[in-house]
Amino acid sequence: MMRLLLLCLVWLPMIAGTDDWPQWRGPHRDGVAQNFTEPKAWPEKLTLKWKVTVGEGHSSPVVADGRIYVHTRQDDREVLSALRPADGHTLWQQSYAAPYTVNPAAVSHGKGVKSTPAVADGRIFTLGIGGTFSCFDAATGKLAWRKEFGPFGYGIATSPLVDGGLVMVYAGNDSRGGLTAFDAATGAEKWSWKGDGPAYASPIVVELSGTRQVVTQSRRNIIGVSAATGELLWQIPFKTMFEQNIVTPALYRDTLIFSGTGNPVTGVKVSKRGAAWTAETVWTNRDFSLYMSSPVVSGDLLFGFSERRHGQFFCLRPNDGATVWTSEGRQGDNAAMVAASSVLLMLTSDGTLTVARRNDRSFEVLRKYTVADSPTWAHPVVLGRGILIKDAATLALWEPE
Repeated sequence: MMRLLLLCLVWLPMIAGTDDWPQWRGPHRDGVAQNFTEPKAWPEKLTLKWKVTVGEGHSSPVVADGRIYVHTRQDDREVLSALRPADGHTLWQQSYAAPYTVNPAAVSHGKGVKSTPAVADGRIFTLGIGGTFSCFDAATGKLAWRKEFGPFGYGIATSPLVDGGLVMVYAGNDSRGGLTAFDAATGAEKWSWKGDGPAYASPIVVELSGTRQVVTQSRRNIIGVSAATGELLWQIPFKTMFEQNIVTPALYRDTLIFSGTGNPVTGVKVSKRGAAWTAETVWTNRDFSLYMSSPVVSGDLLFGFSERRHGQFFCLRPNDGATVWTSEGRQGDNAAMVAASSVLLMLTSDGTLTVARRNDRSFEVLRKYTVADSPTWAHPVVLGRGILIKDAATLALWEPE
């Protein structure tokens, strides 16, 4: 009996980790779900397992070590909640005063949290809409350390990135701020790159030409900096209307893929020749441009949601940028996408979840579900055989039966 108990204790952490979605766009920040249990046939309706009120905001939930975490606003406080996946029961909450005045151009999006937390090594990192950057103990909710950056633009939306014992955020404003790395355990600043102001895009970490680097859109550029030191390795001038650089970059083999409102989808190869870094555009697809929706690379295909034609899903080949298929237009204002098993899960901001076949032939819709009755700008999260949906103020778990 004791031996069986010990085996169970050894096995439990392995089970808990299989469903982890610990940061923006999942384990690898790429919108790909590795462990989704797809039903044999998608039913006519999904089953609502539970739904709880958590607070205002577009921040996506994250899952780590058997818990769901969500960062929201309740009245004039920002609230971090830890929930039990089985029923949405609150295990603990932490909150802090977060007065904030919404930019008049962003009133429709409210003053809820937009940045998605990151969980690593028993810590959870959150970034509030007004620039409050916090580290909490993930088990208890106890505050470990905190930084204050101050407000920016239409509200901070970039999500923290954890790598190699560092946690990185791009916050502040043009005159005071930058891409900064802190010691994840202590909050001590390790490096900061202040060559350009922050944007709304979330960074990724990649290894190119033998160098681990952080890649993101800044306010007026696309940049790559050393993950270890913050040294600028390369940059590409990149501007969008009203300086709304929002899209998270994608990586296909050694090709980085970028876009932005009014800008085409573009493939760039970064390489090092001697001591000099070069960033060479290898293809451009002018049929599509991305506004707030970030693309997903799955296998040898890239799937995205273009702002053109009042919202259009598309598929292209990331090796050369050639268009594979497009959907009809008028699909919505925005879509957050996840590649899961053989399907694409596409949540548009009107509360519609579209399930489509992940293929290289056509836009093949399997089912459409209404999963919310208020706006859904947060990213959906795969949890076992279910899908977590955050709308304006609630979090729900839906499952196929």
